[in-house]
Parts: sequence; structure tokens; C-alpha cells
Amino acid sequence: MDVRFYARLMNTTSRNATSSTAGPAAGTAVNPLLDAYALPRLTLPNRVVMAPMTRLRADRRAVPRPVMAEYYAQRAGAGLIVSEGIAPSPTGQQYLNQPGLFTEEQVEAWRRVTDAVHAAGGRIFAQIMHAGRNGHPANRQDGGVPLAPSAVRAPGPLHTLDGKVDSVVPRAMTTAEVRQAVTDHADAARAAIRAGFDGVEVHGANSYLPHQFLADNTNLRTDRYGGDTAGRIRFAVEVTEAVADAVGAERMGLRIAPGNPQFGMVERDPAPVYRELLAAVDPLGLAYLHVTDDPAYPALDDLRPRWSGTLVGNTGEHEETTPESAARLVADGRTDLVSVGRPYISNPDAVERIAAGIPWARIREKNFHYISGPRGYVDYPPAATAG
Repeated sequence: MDVRFYARLMNTTSRNATSSTAGPAAGTAVNPLLDAYALPRLTLPNRVVMAPMTRLRADRRAVPRPVMAEYYAQRAGAGLIVSEGIAPSPTGQQYLNQPGLFTEEQVEAWRRVTDAVHAAGGRIFAQIMHAGRNGHPANRQDGGVPLAPSAVRAPGPLHTLDGKVDSVVPRAMTTAEVRQAVTDHADAARAAIRAGFDGVEVHGANSYLPHQFLADNTNLRTDRYGGDTAGRIRFAVEVTEAVADAVGAERMGLRIAPGNPQFGMVERDPAPVYRELLAAVDPLGLAYLHVTDDPAYPALDDLRPRWSGTLVGNTGEHEETTPESAARLVADGRTDLVSVGRPYISNPDAVERIAAGIPWARIREKNFHYISGPRGYVDYPPAATAG
């Protein structure tokens, strides 16, 4: 990175630094994205969150490879990084090359990643992601059939190392297996803290296991984890409580995507379900709630007044995130922090570009999102050296 460019960024950041311990900081930057923000345990130098994105650079033992430390350290200028989805157990794996947090070898490898991010001045949460019905025997170390709230098959083919294959009908979880999944989330959260993460985010969105319990078409249960709204939210609430108890609520975020139809999810009337979910977990005092918006249900607007803590907003698939649209979300008071996904693939210096008024670069080779090597991963240069 060019020294003058870096100095300009640091001058902007230092003007917005805060010593407060809770709530938004009183920044002075013209662009609200460059204002500092104080979480319960972390002061963020800006309001841009690098969203979790599956990149599949772990090995077949779900151990992070060294290139992952380089990738995340390159993006340490984000106010907060949320890692790609990490499997909490072999049962929760979606892909063989998806990283895990269920062996000590994985914990030690993640420690190298978090050390690199911290050495570069960054902050990073681990996203805990249980695949549920999105798994496949070919993508699990134990070769097992995926578990889900109900035996409802995911639509469409799934990616494996041998190419696309048909999805399989998952096995409906027993009550004991539901409780084990809660325990697995809490155990993975403890492992994340041992690995040096600053906190954890539970993935309750985008068709993953907590979302499968919340949705109409994937939860056909008639026991205490299904049926009415109280039953549908029970798993998500129990996971949130267990993780908060394991690592502290102030170290935990929860991601939701009300009404998101991704991967065949159906939620006919998400508002009452998510309002009740927030009423149950808001008193815990989480570090943040991460909400993906959807045109069918404007969750950011509906849930913002129902959440007393920090809100991280994401516009979802229906609207491309730009520096301008992200800044509007904060300026309009719809969210405190903004999560940015795909632009971070091709812009390791996304915040630095905002500070310098440099446009975000486009992704040049989409086919290299999900391979094992450095191409399309760590070879996007910062703006200062792109020419």
C-alpha cells in the first residue's frame, strides 16, 4: 500500500476514534461509514462490517490453510470482520473444504488467522454455521445423512468436490439431536475464543439450521420445537442463550434474514415470528443483531425499533451494496453498522477506498470464488498498487 495513501487513511481514522464504552461514537467524518463505533467489548474504527462469505480454502480435515490468514489480514481495515461460516461439528458440515471449529487442529490453525488479523490492526468474529438439510454425505467427513428439523429435501443440486449432485432427504432430528446441536454451537463458540476470535456470530439466516426451524416449509414438527411461533423460535433462542452463556453475550452476534427465500425457504408471515424471537433474545444484551433485508418484508424498518442494542444491516441479494447505499443506511438511522459482502472479494481495502474517494473494483473472475488456491482470493491488490 502506498505510504501517502495509508497515512491519509490513518489521519481519517484517528479523527474518528472514541474512548466511549457503549453505543455509537461521536465521529466527525463527513461520511458516516468512517465514524467509530463502540460495541460492548470492542471499539470499531469505522462502521463497515465485512460480511461472512463462503470461500472454501480449508483442507479436507476442515483445517484452515495458511492462505486464509493472508486473506483475512488483507481485509483488517474493516471495522469488524465476520468470518466465513464455520462448521460447529461434523454433523453441521456443508462442504468438505469448509473450515470447522470441532478439533484442536482446527483451533490452532484459526489462531494463526486471528493472530494475523490482530497484527494488522483488525477485529474478527467467527460465524458458526450449521448446514442442517443443506449438507450431503459426500461433503461430510463422517459420510452421514444430513439432519434437519424435518425430513424436507433442499431444492436443486449441491456442490461437491466431484461436481454437482442431487440433494438428499435429511433425517428429522430427534429431541436429543436438537439438544446436541445446541451444545455443538456453544462448544464451537468456546473453541472460537480459544482460537483468538474477538467474538462469535450465530448464523440464523439464509437457510441454515436455525432458519430451518423458523421457516414454515422446513419445520413440520409437532413437538416443542415446532407448531406455533413459540415452538418455531425455541431452537434459535436456546442456541443464542447457550452461546451467550458460553462466551458472554457481549461477545456474541446473531444473524437473521426474515423472509429470505434463498435455497427454497418459505416464510409466509415472518413478522410475528421474528418479533417474538427478538423479544426473547433482546434482554440477553448481545453485541449485535445482524439483519438481512428483503423486499417482501422490510425487516430493517420493522425490527429496528424492537431491538435495543446494536443493529448491523445488510441489503441482501435484491440490492447491490455500494459505498453510497451503505452510507445512506447509517445516515438514515436504519442501522448502526453495515455489512458488505461481495465487494470485499475484490476490494481488500474497501474502507480505505471509501476514505480516499476511490471506487470499489469489480470482481474479475467469478469462477475462482470457491477453489482452493490463491487465485481470486488474495490476488486483488489495494487501490494504491492496482495500477
